[in-house]
Amino acid sequence: MMRRSARSQCANPSFLPVPVMNRMLTLLLCSLALAACDRQRIDKLEPGISVEADVRQQFGEPAQITEKADGSRIFEYPRQPEGSTNYFVTLGADGKFLAIRQALTPVTFAKVERGMDQSEVRRLLGRPASMQRYAMKPDEEVWDWRFLDGQQKKVFTVTFNSEHRVQTNGTADDPRETLDGGK
Repeated sequence: MMRRSARSQCANPSFLPVPVMNRMLTLLLCSLALAACDRQRIDKLEPGISVEADVRQQFGEPAQITEKADGSRIFEYPRQPEGSTNYFVTLGADGKFLAIRQALTPVTFAKVERGMDQSEVRRLLGRPASMQRYAMKPDEEVWDWRFLDGQQKKVFTVTFNSEHRVQTNGTADDPRETLDGGK
């Protein structure tokens, strides 16, 4: 009987040690549980009836609150970096729940245009999963958001120039979904 060395096992992409598989399974189950919890929380909110206290009871403290000129407020509930959603909850001037919007969708990504500034993108998509600068391009900053397109895990990326304006954007498969880090 031939025994595999640890090195040959690691070189074989079909082999994952049990602890790694357990961590991946745990992460997957936590992501699914979070998504299920969000759906249950959303279902408990009724437009025009639920109030700010109800929203906070279901979702907790918002990561950011934006006050609008008409007195309404938008509460941001990001699920990044591991989740695939960023929720915006709108409360009317009277404090009643009006709507909830999942920001990370292809329709919303299509609104990101060359020349937009970082604050506009942040208001549109919410907090990114990551913000990076690279040594070879110190004047650029790259923001990523993880999202689901159907059942496929994807990443939407925006590159900002030295003036903090959108230079490029695009969608790709989430590189964490492949063993070699990308396709």
